[in-house]
Amino acid sequence: MSLQNKLKEAFKVTTKNVTVEDYKKEAFKAFSQKGFPTTKDEEWKYTSLRSILKKDYGIEAAKTSSIAPEKIAPYLVDGVDSYKMVFIDGVFHPLLSDAIDEISMKLLSHAVEDASYENIFKTKYNSLAKGQSSLTDLNTAFTNEGVIIEVAKSKIVSKPIELVYFASGETTAMLLQPRNLIMVGENAQVKFIERHQSLSNVATFTNAVTEVFVAQNGIFDLYKVQNDKEDASLVDATFVSQERDTIASVYTFSFGGNITRNNLSFYQNGSGCDSILNGVTILKENQLVDNHTLVAHQSPDCQSNETYKGVYGGNATGVFNGKVIVDQVAQRINAYQQNDSLLISDKATINSKPQLEIFADDVKCSHGCTIGQLDKSALFYMQQRGIPKSEAEALLTFAFCSDAVKDIKIPGLKRKINQLMADKLEVNIQFDELS
Repeated sequence: MSLQNKLKEAFKVTTKNVTVEDYKKEAFKAFSQKGFPTTKDEEWKYTSLRSILKKDYGIEAAKTSSIAPEKIAPYLVDGVDSYKMVFIDGVFHPLLSDAIDEISMKLLSHAVEDASYENIFKTKYNSLAKGQSSLTDLNTAFTNEGVIIEVAKSKIVSKPIELVYFASGETTAMLLQPRNLIMVGENAQVKFIERHQSLSNVATFTNAVTEVFVAQNGIFDLYKVQNDKEDASLVDATFVSQERDTIASVYTFSFGGNITRNNLSFYQNGSGCDSILNGVTILKENQLVDNHTLVAHQSPDCQSNETYKGVYGGNATGVFNGKVIVDQVAQRINAYQQNDSLLISDKATINSKPQLEIFADDVKCSHGCTIGQLDKSALFYMQQRGIPKSEAEALLTFAFCSDAVKDIKIPGLKRKINQLMADKLEVNIQFDELS
């Protein structure tokens, strides 16, 4: 039985929340009509899901026994004092998580039963993700757990919040569908670190959706760490709505996994918005990472800055599709977009498509794309000064990627990313000393 037919048989609505029930029914109807995306869809032209859809996934959330803290410790960011929220096989684990007094946090499964959250479900939940793709519809229809976070007006959260989703591998292959809603109040500031991680080699397919609302003068930072096992696939859709004079940034670091698709959309709904989208991808073997971004400039006097760097070896494939849309009323926009890729193998592939759609006449917009190899003259120069070839290549690669890493605001996370880069490049270099 195909996964789509299996989902049709399994679909049922268990919540008593009428609003969420309507969302689920409408979303499942939309998914049933569209089905899983294929390479015939323009937005999925270079990324096929056929290989991962053949797995016999379990659909219901597993009731996993507790996992020892030492088993998950390697996947947390050491050296960072953070609040941790841990989910295992789609279930929240309070014993592995921290109590957070600085924010209002409610599990999705509890919020649907809480009348005080009804207005949030009517006005915020699913307002950005609705109808964006068949996979966001699938998440809306089937998600049972996630988190709703509210950061109060003028609150500056003292520590980053780590959202970590583990697949235990104690059951058969799993289809996991976490859903998050984050609301940042006026003048508030908060940082998040997000990771989806398998603890075994059992196949997983995670279809995640996060909606973010940043109120006036708010600051929101999200760091995505993607370094999963070879049979773990991820489709991660994040939608960010910005009000006046806000700063929102999302950094995506992709180093592992089977197929990883990042759908990142920013909507600027007030003047003075600043949107920052940075990413680093380092792949080998048969991995694929597809970064699809959208920045919708819908108000005047805003800016966006987008820098994605990729290094591809083995039979790896990279995809970058970045779209910047400037509405007719969005005058005096400054939008920058750059995608640079290094191919360090003759069999590696990159498909890059930066796009600008401009309907205003007083703007500064630029986009660029480069695809090449390491500078042989620079490599020769470094070798002549006694640096081994592998370390010289790694240093040049690090320098190439540094533009997308240098502005990380959490020092411990910056060291972690540098170490992951070193591990991926298979060299023993203290990258943190270069940051």
